Order: sequence, then structure tokens, then C-alpha cells
Amino acid sequence: MATAYEISMFLNDLLNVKAFSGDSSNNGLQFDAGNEVKKAVFGVDACKDLFDFAAEEGADFVFVHHGMSWGGSLKRINSLDAARIMQLANNNMSLYAAHLPLDAHPELGHNASIAKMMKLKNLRPFGFYDGTMIGYAGELPRAVKAKKLGMDFCTNLPYPGYSYTCFNDDKTVKTVAVVSGGGACVPFFQEMIAGKIDCLLTGEFTHQAWHYAKEADVAVIAAGHYRSEIPGVLNVMNVVAEEFGIECVFRELPTGL
Repeated sequence: MATAYEISMFLNDLLNVKAFSGDSSNNGLQFDAGNEVKKAVFGVDACKDLFDFAAEEGADFVFVHHGMSWGGSLKRINSLDAARIMQLANNNMSLYAAHLPLDAHPELGHNASIAKMMKLKNLRPFGFYDGTMIGYAGELPRAVKAKKLGMDFCTNLPYPGYSYTCFNDDKTVKTVAVVSGGGACVPFFQEMIAGKIDCLLTGEFTHQAWHYAKEADVAVIAAGHYRSEIPGVLNVMNVVAEEFGIECVFRELPTGL
């Protein structure tokens, strides 16, 4: 039976974690309970609800996209983080996080998966961030209004927590860039202008990004931060279950955002 450390070494290699040293997330095994793993729980966000569920399930290992340790955030531990750490320690559960590595992975990642769902052709890397490309851009089978593309995609996205925003929805789009989560930002809009890309599919669209998107004359489809960052978690879960022969469970905790 594999230990949490052995599974983490496998995941580090699978997701090429070392290539993302500039990520604000401290990717990898963030809490090592030193345990053997019989059951693993997978989710998007490290939080009390997820840890409660994992404990109820008798899980030994928790995998998330958004972990607990970011930069120097745990140099001083507040009461909320302390409670989470105690949950892990008291229930002998290890925690593994993969942030940018899970955004960017060419086969298992959120963005590659969404590009495949959208049937984008002629894929190319997109979204230069912290020294690497984390997203993908490609062409739709045919041009379509952004509103229809957004409604069709977001309505049929097979994940909970429906959320959908479309900016510049009357624009006819043929080329689409995919960056899950918080991808609506100035550098990516500039990259879209340079690459003649019509539309950005992302998780959330902020007030601060509105005027920049308007000035860049691009459409933005925001499918929900949570929903856009489920695909990679499910993909990794399937790999871990097959590789290690352990029971794996995904916990849905939609935020509606």
C-alpha cells in the first residue's frame, strides 16, 4: 500500500510540479500525516467542509486545486487555518495541492479539458504567466455569437454550481482562448489582441476587467471559477485510482462563483 509521500512523488512527476516554481501556491504535499493511503478525497478547495467530508469517509489523503499554503501565508497561523490543520492532524489525513500545474497540464489540466469540450481545433499554448503558458487557444468548428457559445457551453457543462456571465455577447467569435479560474486580466487581453483571438473562456469576470475587455474588443465567457476548475481534479482522481488501486471520491462543494 502506498504512503502519502509516495503518492505525492508520483503526482509531482505526473504534473511536472518543478516547472512551476514561480506559482504562489506551494504545490505538492502541504501536510504530510506520514500515513498509508487506503482512500482519497478530491475537491477544488481546501476547506473545513471538504476536510469534514474526508474524515467522515475515512479518507487518508486529500487532493485539491486550491491548497492552504500560499507563499508565506502560514508563517503566522490564524485561528481558521489552525482549525483546518487540526482537522487534518486529528484525522490522520495528508493534503496535496496542485494549482498552476493543474491549470496547464496538456492532457489532464482544466484548460486542455475545456478546450476539448469546446471542440477547439489547431490548439496552441496561450496565457503566459509566471514564466510558462497555462492555457490554450484554438478555433471553433464554425463562427458563432458569443452569447450562443456561452449559453450552450455553460448550460451543458456537467458540473454543479451553475454560474454564467457573457461580456460583449453580440460579438461573432471564431477563435477562443481558455484560461480557467481568474483568467480575465490585462496581460491575457493583450495576448488576445496580438494573437487575433476573439473570445476568452474563463471562470470569473471582474469589475476591474470590464473596461479592459471592452477596449480590447474581445468577448468574455465566465463559466464560474469553481466550475471551470473541476475537470483537472477529476482527471487526476482517475489516474490515482488506477495507478494505486485505492478508493477515490470527488466531493462537490460549489460556491456559485
